[in-house]
Amino acid sequence: MSDDPTTPVRVERDGDLAVVVLDHPPLNLFDESVFAGFEHAVAELTRITAPGNPDRARAVLFEAHGRVVSGGVDVHAFHEIAEGPDPVGQGTALWSRLMRLAQGIEDLPVPTVSAAHGLTLTAAFELSLACDLLLATESASFGLVEIVVGLTPSMGGPQRLAERAGPARAKELVLTGERFPAEALREWGVVNRVLPDDGFADAARTFARTLAAGPTTAHATTKQIVGTAVREGVRAADAITPRLSGALFATEDLRAAVGSFLADGPGRATYRGR
Repeated sequence: MSDDPTTPVRVERDGDLAVVVLDHPPLNLFDESVFAGFEHAVAELTRITAPGNPDRARAVLFEAHGRVVSGGVDVHAFHEIAEGPDPVGQGTALWSRLMRLAQGIEDLPVPTVSAAHGLTLTAAFELSLACDLLLATESASFGLVEIVVGLTPSMGGPQRLAERAGPARAKELVLTGERFPAEALREWGVVNRVLPDDGFADAARTFARTLAAGPTTAHATTKQIVGTAVREGVRAADAITPRLSGALFATEDLRAAVGSFLADGPGRATYRGR
């Protein structure tokens, strides 16, 4: 865990919930310190969400402090690459590095939630799309505006937008470079829930805590099945489901929940698995 409040990205604990905080005023721009901060955070999350960890985090919430989630990437980083001795090599290395970051979030074995309370541009939006669920306030807006500097989003955003909203919507977001309100993206299937601005931070934490209180191993299985269906097709997901779901019968989650259901009735099942 990072206990230093001056770091631009830190991991905090709220019981079974791990909270990744972006706090890099005034605009939470993604510069080298933020990229490195998220890399360290994902490494820490990988450790603390691993099965068998006695103090395991059972869900992860990504949130940002300040007026906006992020104003995007500090363009100085792109200028240095473009004017450097090997722009193609350096550019490829940058995107490879940042793709690993997005995939690291996506591969965490517990539910991940991104909470967007305001403007969310470029890298911050792409990292949100690597999360399982995206919550937003009524006033939040989103954009992949890389066209203003002659780029295309390359942290996995376009393909994950296509996964959620379809290829036409993904192209519209990227090719226009426009900002889109949260409600429009909810209608497209990009944002999961739009919540009131007032009390949003608490509501997002409550939502994430609910996921953390759920059946951890079953949630990991759900992520594997859905991910396989998206990447390889429904039949490929069918092929792995019996093995993955069969293993759930040996978990403390299932035994405790079934016992509670039979003893206490529907709506009172409890989970104790790690």
